[in-house]
Amino acid sequence: MIQRIQTLYLFLSVVISAGLIFVFHLWTNTEGTKVFATDNYLYLGLFLASALLSLISIFSFKNRKSQFVMGRVNIILNFILLGIFVYQSLNISGETNVSEKGIGILLPIFSIVCLVLANKAIKKDEDLVKSVDRLR
Repeated sequence: MIQRIQTLYLFLSVVISAGLIFVFHLWTNTEGTKVFATDNYLYLGLFLASALLSLISIFSFKNRKSQFVMGRVNIILNFILLGIFVYQSLNISGETNVSEKGIGILLPIFSIVCLVLANKAIKKDEDLVKSVDRLR
C-alpha cells in the first residue's frame, strides 16, 4: 500500500539523496569554488545508491521484512557517507585558513532521520499484522 506514512518518509529520503545533492554544496575549497557531490564519483554513487535503495523499498511494500532490512542497510550506507564527509572535511587542505562547510554535508543526517522514522512505521505495521494474526 503506497499510501502509508513510511512511503512519505522513504520518498523524502529519495528527494534528499537524489535531488538535493545538485542544489547544496558540500564545502568550499581554498580557491573559493564550491564542491558539489556530483564532482566526485564516490559521493555521487553513494548518494544515488541510497536513493535507489529507498525507491526499491517504497515499491516492496508487500514484504515488510525486506523493506525493514533495506531501510537498515540504507541507514548504514548513509552513516558510511557521513563518515567519509567528516573525514574529508577534517583533511581539507588549508584548514588553518577560513574553511566553509556547506549544508550538503548534513544531507546524510536528514536522510538517516527519514529512514529511522520509516523503519519505525514499518515495524509498527508489522506488529499490527502479527497482533491480528494472533486473534484468528
